[in-house]
Amino acid sequence: MLAWLVAACGAPAVTGAPAATVGPDGIGAAAPAIVGQALDGSAFDLSAERGHPVVVNFWASWCTPCRDEFPVLEQARATHAADGLVVVGVLYRDQPAPARAFVSDFGADWPTVTDADGAIAKAYRVAAPPQTYFIDAGGVLRGLQIGEMTADDFALGYAKIAPGGPSPSASP
Repeated sequence: MLAWLVAACGAPAVTGAPAATVGPDGIGAAAPAIVGQALDGSAFDLSAERGHPVVVNFWASWCTPCRDEFPVLEQARATHAADGLVVVGVLYRDQPAPARAFVSDFGADWPTVTDADGAIAKAYRVAAPPQTYFIDAGGVLRGLQIGEMTADDFALGYAKIAPGGPSPSASP
């Protein structure tokens, strides 16, 4: 599956996409930019979150595993609030109206950035939702979860970006 993902997502970024793209696994590279409008109409820029551990979750309202995963993200955000954990959603091949309803149903109040042209997903080389990235306070990708994330999966990924966790020089 991983070989397919790398092959399927190996195309270079298109014009207008963020300048940086994630390499074959992306671990240890700077996180590509996420700049855009959130579902609530506010502006979002991932660079403003520098200094905080960040979890970026690509999801869609039509994605059944995403429904199972949202409570895991909400619980993790509450558990790690004192660490300054930031959760960011990126809407993957979906429309804002059903996504707003999905967010409302789950009470998810973290920002979800729309990605109408798919440039953000291309930069992160997303094959399908859910796909989640763990970004350290310095803006470096430290972990990746392909597919539905359990609480145990989250704990493993978060350990790589938690304050006081592995140093930036540690192997990914």
